[in-house]
Amino acid sequence: MKESLKLENQLCFRLYTVSRLTTQAYRPMLDELGLTYPQYLVLLVLWEKDGLPVNDIAKRLYLETNTVTPLLKRMETEGLLRRTRGTEDARQILVSLTEKGKDLEEKAASIPEKMGAAYTCNNLSEKDAETLVLWLDELIRTLR
Repeated sequence: MKESLKLENQLCFRLYTVSRLTTQAYRPMLDELGLTYPQYLVLLVLWEKDGLPVNDIAKRLYLETNTVTPLLKRMETEGLLRRTRGTEDARQILVSLTEKGKDLEEKAASIPEKMGAAYTCNNLSEKDAETLVLWLDELIRTLR
C-alpha cells in the first residue's frame, strides 16, 4: 500500500474527526435548548445581525441556499424565526428572529466559554487556539 493512502496520513480524516467530535461535544448543551448544531449556527448569524436575506445567511455559513431553506423552514415551524418577503424585492426572503429565538441568545451565552474550556483543558493554549483559527480560516479561503 502506498504510504500516502494510509488513513493515518490523511489531514482530511483528522479534520473530519475533529468536526464530528466538536459537534458531539456541543450536543448536550444544545439539547438543553432544543437546538441542533446547524440551528445553533443560524442563530449565531441572526443574533449578530437580525433580518437577513436567506442568501446572506447561506453565505455566512458557507452553504447553498437550497441547504439552508429547509433548515429555516423547520426553525420557523418551531417558532424560532419568521420568514417574510422583501418589500423592495418580493423574490427575496428575509429572516428575522422571534422573541423565542431572541431569548435563546441569553441561554446560549455560556456555550462558547464551555467549549473553549473543553479545548484548553486538553492542553490547547489560548495562543495555540488563536493560531489554529487563523490557519483554519486560511484553509477555508484556499478551499473555497
